[in-house]
Amino acid sequence: MTALSGALPKRKRIRYARTTGREKIEIAALAGPAVLIFVSFVIFPVVMALRYGLYKWKGFGEPTDFVGLQNYVIILQDPLFHQALLHNGMIVVLSLLMQGPIALLLALLINRKLRFRSVIRVLLFVPYVISEVISGTGWGLMLQTNGAVDELMRSIGLGWAVQEWLSDPKIAIWSLMVILTWKFVGFSVILFLAGMQGIPDELSEAARVDGASFWQIQRRIILPLLGPTIRIWGFLTIIGCLQVFDLVYIIWGQYISATAGTSTMATYMAQNGRLSGNFGYGNAVAVVIFLISMTVALLYQRFILNRDTEGAITEGGK
Repeated sequence: MTALSGALPKRKRIRYARTTGREKIEIAALAGPAVLIFVSFVIFPVVMALRYGLYKWKGFGEPTDFVGLQNYVIILQDPLFHQALLHNGMIVVLSLLMQGPIALLLALLINRKLRFRSVIRVLLFVPYVISEVISGTGWGLMLQTNGAVDELMRSIGLGWAVQEWLSDPKIAIWSLMVILTWKFVGFSVILFLAGMQGIPDELSEAARVDGASFWQIQRRIILPLLGPTIRIWGFLTIIGCLQVFDLVYIIWGQYISATAGTSTMATYMAQNGRLSGNFGYGNAVAVVIFLISMTVALLYQRFILNRDTEGAITEGGK
């Protein structure tokens, strides 16, 4: 037993360099403003939301009508919130399934040497930089009954396929997904293209010399090395989908989003909080959304993003 123990390599101990007083001052000077801004605009609002969520509050003056956890109980028992949460879940899944493949395909094609490649990139990115108000208003006008989309379909002989794009609960969620894909696929393409710039060209050239086709190179080399970028994109997409508000609120309004099947947790918060004059309940909904988003972020970090950081940690020797 002793001989076996002696044969095993000794585990290296990680040594950390001591920080001098001057370095501490420099760290405080550089990180202090960022920490102050983070505490002021993130931590403090969350703490205040936790506080106001315990009251029945009209939005002005100090809250006095303490109700404890009653607001949270109502939220968890409200079928409308369950419906909104389900819609957010559907948006997350459909966004990953729709935006991901489309953006990857476009990025792989644009990454080649093509004419007008810069123009194509700009055109793909333009919808992302257009404000949600303009995007929502434009799509709302085009998709309304007898709008531009209906007239276009009738003009090309597809009048039989015209639907109530915004009011039919079976169709509205898909209309929303088309709008979200049009809006955010450009950002996904740019993100994937940025990840591809870090892949050495020598790998693709060597594979091409060995007789690999274009799609074999993409499948065997580009996509595996693009894994960290894809996982970061997935994280950003999931968190963004859990907080969808602007486009739904602009296109479907404050009341018909629930009946049209496109309500989200954020629109539920706005309708039952600010618009109903119950700011305490709205703060409680905001806290629930925050907790759901944080839980999803931590789980994603633990089981998916963690694999990208494990290899970056090295042990120091003696």
